[in-house]
Amino acid sequence: MLRYFAFIILVLVLTASCGSAAQQQYTSHSVQKGETVYSISKQYNVSEQMIYNLNPTAKDGLKVNSVLILPSKAQQFFDDDGYRKHKVKRQETLYGIAQVYHVSVDDIKKINKELYSRGLKVGEKILIPKTSLETPQVSTEGELIPPGTKNYKVQPKETKFGIARKFNLSIAELESLNPKMGAELKEGSTIVVPEKAILESGEIDSSQFHYYEVLAKEGFYRLKVKFGISESEIIALNPVAKDGLKEGMILKLPRQGSDTPVSELNLEKNISNKKMKTIALMLPFSINTTATDSTRTDMDRIKRDPVLRIALDLYSGALMAAEFAKEKGISVTLNVYDTQKNENTVAALIAKNNIKNADAVIGPLMQKSVERAAAALRSDKTPVFSPLSNRDLKMTPNLFQTIPTDDVLEKTMIRYLQANSFGKNVIIISDSKRNRQKESILAAIPSAKTLSPRSGGYIQASDVTGIATEGIENWVVLESNDPVIVSSAVNALAGISGGYKIRLFTLNKNSAYEWDEVSSIRLAKLNFTFPSVNRNISEEERQPFLISYKNKYGVEPNRYAIRGFDITYDVLLRLASEKDIYNAVSPENETVYVENKFSYSQTGAEGYCNQAAFILKYNKDLEFELVE
Repeated sequence: MLRYFAFIILVLVLTASCGSAAQQQYTSHSVQKGETVYSISKQYNVSEQMIYNLNPTAKDGLKVNSVLILPSKAQQFFDDDGYRKHKVKRQETLYGIAQVYHVSVDDIKKINKELYSRGLKVGEKILIPKTSLETPQVSTEGELIPPGTKNYKVQPKETKFGIARKFNLSIAELESLNPKMGAELKEGSTIVVPEKAILESGEIDSSQFHYYEVLAKEGFYRLKVKFGISESEIIALNPVAKDGLKEGMILKLPRQGSDTPVSELNLEKNISNKKMKTIALMLPFSINTTATDSTRTDMDRIKRDPVLRIALDLYSGALMAAEFAKEKGISVTLNVYDTQKNENTVAALIAKNNIKNADAVIGPLMQKSVERAAAALRSDKTPVFSPLSNRDLKMTPNLFQTIPTDDVLEKTMIRYLQANSFGKNVIIISDSKRNRQKESILAAIPSAKTLSPRSGGYIQASDVTGIATEGIENWVVLESNDPVIVSSAVNALAGISGGYKIRLFTLNKNSAYEWDEVSSIRLAKLNFTFPSVNRNISEEERQPFLISYKNKYGVEPNRYAIRGFDITYDVLLRLASEKDIYNAVSPENETVYVENKFSYSQTGAEGYCNQAAFILKYNKDLEFELVE
């Protein structure tokens, strides 16, 4: 409805503000079956971007009989010499501008000769010719192809990622040049690409590098936070990035930990510093929000407030960790501060108390609050551990993100697939929203086959058996957040019989797998395998922590209590093994506790992220079994 009103307003503005002039400068076009924005732009000799500017809803696709507003004469936008001035925007490239105006890069350079020796500058105005100065080329199918492009034969082992990188295109730009190109490139097929490549080959080296598609508004700083790679390191591997990053740019980045194996470290055997350790625990208890004298009222409040319950569980686990540390001879002072779910309260607590002298701060819980605490303690180099956030934090050199991000989980799963998929037939089922993940898998396993859901958003068994292989393991990687796609794929895969061996994987076990229509029995049958922040332990396991916790509190610890223990115990043992926390972190070493493990890697000069994750699978007893 809002889009409909937006269209009406646009028409009224054009009519009211221009009067009779509008009737001369604009015309309407009724969309016919089979027409696209590209074909209409060629028919009216206008750019696709101009059509989108005048018709914002066209970005969602064209509908038959819908009406578009178009300029009646494209030449009215050019001066008498046949040129138009274009103001360069941030992250624009010559190739992108050339595509908007249906001319070639060389067409633009010929009338802006300074661009032969330098790149574009943001804010400068360049001249654009009305028509291409080059002779149109013809594709292998007899169709005209855009100026400045050519036919290209796909070489062995080349993927979309590799070819896009070779010609400095985004995946979207490559697909727009080749509307009929499928999800998987076939060796020997012919596609349309720019005339000039920036690299010799479209092959990829997935053993030491991974390939990343730059997101919208993503700059060097954000990549530094994500991957721990500086701007100079990125440019060294990707010289084209020296002029800045653009959305969709394909970057080659080093695989973290590809050269150095990770080994499990038992810090209990490395205790050498038994001096008093002071931990500041900052949690949102909100004690002052409700003054009560009744135990019943307090219990009601705990039941109503999930954040308070989480805070209490984390606190109970942290207390147990302090007791375990004392049994190892480590003196511990645990100071607790109530953040009251308020960023300003966090700042006030730090300003009024001696928190800067703590050996470590655990908390606060909320993302903004933990960022505020880390920023306030940055100059004192007081380490701050974020206990629960797995989002991309605004990192500072003293901030430790204890939960692996989704990106870390994805990389962990891809590394496992790459290392263990030899002799397997790998099939990727993905929807359009998970294209980046699909391409990342293809970059690691170029031989993988791809399958998209049907137009109704579902998968049938015959779709899979058409590309599956009998007699060997078929590893199916399912990438979707859509419950309908996930449930139909699980049902289809579990129903495949005969000589097909099927095992199901995903890079992200999201909420779609918890849907009622997704059967745990079928997931178990498929040995469903996925990455996880934590492993699950059973109540029957006789771990010292579980026994001590139940003896003290009378109940089994939940995952928040276990996490509170694991984080606090790890911090205390690291402090006891070195002179400070910064000397006790190394990406080569991994510590493992009850349900969580930790391997911190410094993200450039800005903070530390936990790179350790588990690989789990459903077993026949419908339990999560540790794979790696």
